[in-house]
Amino acid sequence: MRSVVQKVSQANVSINGDIVGEISTGLVVFVAVTMSDDEKVLKWMCNKIANLRVFPDDENKMNKSVIDVGGSVLIISNFTLYGDVRKGFRPNFMRSARPEVSEPLYDRMIDILKYDFSLNVQSGEFGAMMDVKLTNDGPVTVIIDKENESEK
Repeated sequence: MRSVVQKVSQANVSINGDIVGEISTGLVVFVAVTMSDDEKVLKWMCNKIANLRVFPDDENKMNKSVIDVGGSVLIISNFTLYGDVRKGFRPNFMRSARPEVSEPLYDRMIDILKYDFSLNVQSGEFGAMMDVKLTNDGPVTVIIDKENESEK
């Protein structure tokens, strides 16, 4: 599983001009699933996102999480994060899981962050063409990768 996490001051996602998810201070998480991902990888990723210390404390050091600052999370499915461009110029997406594998994990990620971590979670629509607008705060962008240990 791969996530690109951006600390934002505001963000929204729209489909056909209609805003379907919107947050103020928080994190935008672009997430991609690979075939070996499972519940264990998903829970690890959710814990990492919820507790990632990228928000400033009183001394302006990155010591607070989205939970600590009462922020929100905007989750966007993005299979292109597994685009491999080592050969040629057209990305190869063979490492990206098919929708029947990735959609349930994407939906489960939303539920875990919302219910297990009590975060305000907004999202795009799995598989839809979306417009994402955000103001990256910092800028702070972190890439988080987690592979299923049994696949190594």
